Amino acid sequence: MTAGEGRTVWRRAMPVVVAALVLVAAMAVAMAQGALAASFAVSGTAFQISTRKLTGKGLTVFTAVDRTADGAGRPEARIGLGSTTLEDLCESTRIKTPVGTVTFKLTAGGGGPVTADDLVMDADDLRGDARFGRVELGRDASTLDAVPHVHGEPGESGLQATDVDVRGIRTHAHSATGGNFRLDGLSLGVRLGDHGCF
Repeated sequence: MTAGEGRTVWRRAMPVVVAALVLVAAMAVAMAQGALAASFAVSGTAFQISTRKLTGKGLTVFTAVDRTADGAGRPEARIGLGSTTLEDLCESTRIKTPVGTVTFKLTAGGGGPVTADDLVMDADDLRGDARFGRVELGRDASTLDAVPHVHGEPGESGLQATDVDVRGIRTHAHSATGGNFRLDGLSLGVRLGDHGCF
C-alpha cells in the first residue's frame, strides 16, 4: 500500500470514527445524567463487557425480549443491579465499515471505581465467579423487588438476591442503561481491526 492509498483510506474512515465517538460521548453523558430509558429499540449488534470485579446491592434476573427498530425480537436475560461498583471496566463493539472492521472500545475504572445506580443490562450470556447474598430462585418475575422497577411479567420465573459479588465477568450484551454513572479514568478509542475486550 502506498502512502497515497493510506491517506485515502483514512480520509474515508474519519467520518465513521468521528460519528462513533460523538455517539458514544453523547450516550456516556446521557447515562451519567440518568437520561436513558430502560426500554428502547436495540441495534441488534452485540457488544462485549468485561470487568475484574462487580459488587452490587440488589440483583434481579429474568427473561425479556429486546426489539430492534424493524420490530424483530430476540430473547435476553435482563439483569438488574441496584447500587453497583465495577473495577477495570471494558466495553467493546465491532462495527463493519467500508474500510473493514472497526472496534470501538471504552475503558474505565483502572485508577478508581466505576459506580452506577439501577444498572440494567440485556445479555446473551454472563461468565464469572459469583457470590450471592440471600437468594430467591423461581420467584414470580412480576414480584421481584430487590431492584426498584426492574421486574418481569406475571407467571414468568425470576431470580433475585440481596447483594452480589462477581469476579472476572465476561458477557455479550445488546443493551445497558443506568443512572448516576461515574467513570473514573474514562478512555474512548476507535481502531481498525478486531480489538475486543476478550
